[in-house]
Amino acid sequence: MKKYLIALGVVLVLALGGTGLWLLHQPARAADTPTSDTKESDLSDFSQWAVVLVAGDYRAHSGAPSKVFDNARHDLAAAFTKIGFKKANMVQFSVDYDDSTQHTGIPEIAAAMHEAAAKAKAGCLIYFTSHGVPTGIIMGEAVLGPEQMRDMVNSACGKRPAVIVMSSCYSGQFVAPLQADNRIIMTASRPDRTSFGCGELDQYTFFDDCFLRAMAISGDFPGLGAGVQQCVSVREQQMKATPPSEPQVSVGSAVTFTLRWRDMPPSGPFRAPPGDNKQPT
Repeated sequence: MKKYLIALGVVLVLALGGTGLWLLHQPARAADTPTSDTKESDLSDFSQWAVVLVAGDYRAHSGAPSKVFDNARHDLAAAFTKIGFKKANMVQFSVDYDDSTQHTGIPEIAAAMHEAAAKAKAGCLIYFTSHGVPTGIIMGEAVLGPEQMRDMVNSACGKRPAVIVMSSCYSGQFVAPLQADNRIIMTASRPDRTSFGCGELDQYTFFDDCFLRAMAISGDFPGLGAGVQQCVSVREQQMKATPPSEPQVSVGSAVTFTLRWRDMPPSGPFRAPPGDNKQPT
C-alpha cells in the first residue's frame, strides 16, 4: 500500500509539472463557451458583473511605442465575453484610446468603475495591465498606488464577489490591500520582483499571455490562477529570465469553490509559443 501511495504521488507531481509546458504549446485564444451538456445551474452567471479593463501605457520597456498592453486588453475583452461576461457591462481604458475605449486616467477609471458597478451589481471583474514601479502601477503619466486602488475597489464593489488582476512589475504590492473573503486577487509578480515580456515586438507580456492561454483550459478562477503561475514559471525558465517574477494568487474563503464557467476543460491543438523578449514590465 505504501509503495502504491508513493507511486501515485510521483504521477501527480509529474502531471502538475507538465501543465506549464502544455500551456505554452496552446494558442493564446479566447476561452471557449461551456459545452451544451454542462449543467448551467452548476456554473456562475457573470451576465450582471461589472468589467473594467485597463491598459496603462503605450510604451515598451525601452520607451519605444508598443501595443503590448492594448493587445492584452483587447483580447481579454473577447475572452471574458466568451465565458459569459456581457459587453454592455464592460468598460475599457487605453492611453492610445479610440471609439471603443476611454482615456486612461485615475479619476476617469474610478468614476467608470463606480458607474459600471452601479449598473451591473452581481460582481466585479477588474484587470489592469501596464508597467509597474515599487510604489504602484503606471496609469498614463501617473502612478496608481495600492491604497488608492483599494479605496477605488471598495467604493465601487463593496462586499460583492470580485476578481482583480494586476499585471505589472512589483504588482504583488496590491495583494494585501485588496485581500478579502469575497475576492480573488492575481498579480504578475511578487511585491519586490519585476515581471517580463514588454518589448517592442512582444504581443503580450509573459503574464498576460499565460492568462489567456490558461483561460482556454480552465473552468474557474482559482484554477486559472494556478495555471497562470505554472505557465509563467516555465516560460521564465525557458527564457532564462531571472529572478523569477513569482505571480501571486489570493483566493478568499467565500469564493474558493465558486466563480466557475466550465466543468470540464476543452482539449486543444498543440502549438509552440512565438519568440519572446525578456525585458521587464
